[in-house]
Formats: sequence, structure tokens, C-alpha cells
Amino acid sequence: MKITFPHMGTTYIPVKMMLDELNIEAILPPNSNKRTLEIGTKISPEAICVPFKIITGNIIEGIELGANTVFMLTGCGPCRFGIFSCLQEEILKDIGYPVEFITADRFSNYEGLKEFIDRLKEVSESNSTIKIINTIRKGYKMLHEVDELAELTNKIRPREVRKGEVDKKWFNFENEIRKTYGYKAMMNIINKYRYEFNNIEIDQDKDCLKIGLVGEIYTILESYINLYIERKLGNMGIEVVRMASASEFVKEQLDFIPFLKSDKKKIYRAAARYLDIPIGGHAIHTIGNIIRGTNEGFDGFIHLLPFTCMPEIVAGSILPTIEKEQNIPILSLVLDEMTGETGYMTRIEAFIDVVQKRREIKNEGKRLYWN
Repeated sequence: MKITFPHMGTTYIPVKMMLDELNIEAILPPNSNKRTLEIGTKISPEAICVPFKIITGNIIEGIELGANTVFMLTGCGPCRFGIFSCLQEEILKDIGYPVEFITADRFSNYEGLKEFIDRLKEVSESNSTIKIINTIRKGYKMLHEVDELAELTNKIRPREVRKGEVDKKWFNFENEIRKTYGYKAMMNIINKYRYEFNNIEIDQDKDCLKIGLVGEIYTILESYINLYIERKLGNMGIEVVRMASASEFVKEQLDFIPFLKSDKKKIYRAAARYLDIPIGGHAIHTIGNIIRGTNEGFDGFIHLLPFTCMPEIVAGSILPTIEKEQNIPILSLVLDEMTGETGYMTRIEAFIDVVQKRREIKNEGKRLYWN
């Protein structure tokens, strides 16, 4: 059995490690690129969101490399993510790729966690349940470590003395980690690059603008679809903070376990004034994280969402009120396969000019009123 799975930022790293540890051959598709999007767009329903199109492209590229099985999470709820795997399986059969799909619901209770373990057991019968549980634990630890490494790069990039050093090291990190097998070796690579990033020469006195990325989690984490916004802003001298991460998302699913506590309750409380019930996707996180970030001194927020994403459209309709009442600049960017980089960057640069001017006025003790 050769298993492939779609990309979502760097989540492929712990997933590959888990399959390695269970002696299952993992087929990594190439990092999402123009061809990935073109393949997925060609065979996807026209009005479906761009995450579906790129994920479908990832799967086909994995099959082209020899995979005969696809692993996907699924689920129920207002977000269409829950039906992705069913629709993709039918599409692939129609175009001549009758691969097997192995799916697991989001593990948000003990029953769901058991189902996830059972799915892994199905594809690795030689492994004991204890080994599978330990491998899942290692996977969560690695997911957290990789997220912390990405956060570190976002702090260093705007302050690096030799421009481009962070990007070069991150490129080397991904190349090495893709070629490395198993938990111990992959953790050694992560620790090696943590040391290297921490030893990059930086301007410690540089006062950087601080921008939070909020919105739908896939468009925050998948650099190709957001046109590498973290890298672009960082190279403009701006510190970027992802307000959603894969490790926090998993922690929220697992916080029914006594020793795991996520920030979900804090986010919900922060959002309650503007949105007091979950409506699917990450809409309530978008609202709550903006309020939390505003209280923590962020200079502004960029809201990323896929075209036709209903939860984020609802959240977006609330943002003008928050922008006015909280006196904080917010830019919404709607992303799809037609997004052009020139117009995209023009909007970002104009927004940063506004944020910079606001910071200058604020530092002079004046208050900026938004219309």
C-alpha cells in the first residue's frame, strides 16, 4: 500500500513521520504549485472553494508518483470540508483513478479518536494499538515543533541583517526533511534548523509592525494559495503572526483529554460580543483572534478567505464594525484561482501604508479615528 495525502502548509511533515514509523510507504506530492492548481481546477466543480481544487490537485500528483491510496480527514458540520473526500473519490473514479480512500472523522471525542486509531490499524495491521497511539503522540509533538519553527522564522525574517537568509534556510530545511525517514531523524533536522535560525544575525533594536493573519485555516497555512504572504510581509520588515495553526487546531479537537487545554474557550469569549455561536469553519476564531490580538497590541490584521467560503463571508461582514469600534485596521483578501499577484500586492502595500501611518500618529500621542 502506497499512501498519499494533500498538503496544508507543513502538516505533511508529521503525517509523513507517522507513516514512516508505522512502516507504511508515504508518497509526498510536490509542494502546491501552478500545475497543482490547474489540475484541480480543471476537474473540480466550478463554484467549489479553492482549497478543494488544490487538495484535489495534490492527490492527483501523489497518484502520478505511484500512490494507490489516499488518506483524508473528513467530518460533518457547516463547512464543506466534510464532503471533500466523498466528492473527490467520485471525481477520481470518473477520470480513471479508482484509488481507495481511507478517511477519519475529526477526532473531537474518544469515539472519534478511536476511529482514527482504527483507520491507522487497518493500513498497518502489523502494528499494535499501543505503537499507533505512541506514534500519534509523536505526530502531535512534531506538529507543534514545526509550528514553533515557523513562528520563529516570522520573528527573525523582518529583523535579519542579511536579507534572504531565513528564506534560504527554510528552503533547505524543507528539502532535507522531505528526504529524512522516521521520528528521530526528522526531529534532529528540526532541532538543527532551530539552532541555525536562532543564530541568524538580527537587528535587535528594530521596531517592527506586527500584523496578525486571521481567517480560514487552509488559506492561512498553505503558502501557495496566499501567495507566500508571510514571506512577503517579513521581507518588508513586518512581523507576521499566524492567529491559527495546525497544532492549535488539533489541540482544540483533543481538548476533551484532561491534560490538553486549547485556547478555544478564550477565543469564544473574546468573540462573544460580535459572534456568540460557532457557525462553521474558523469564523468565530477570526473574530475572537482579532479581539485578542487588538488587546495584545497588534498593529493590524489581514483576513484571508477562499472565494465562496460562507463562514468567513459571515465573519467578514462583521469586520467593518470591529474595525470602527476597536480602532484597528483590517484588510480582507478573497482568494481563488484567478487571484493576480500584482493587484494582491498593491492592496497589501496600501494597507501597510495605512498601518504605518497609524503607528506614527499613535507614537505622537494622537488618536486616529476611522470612518
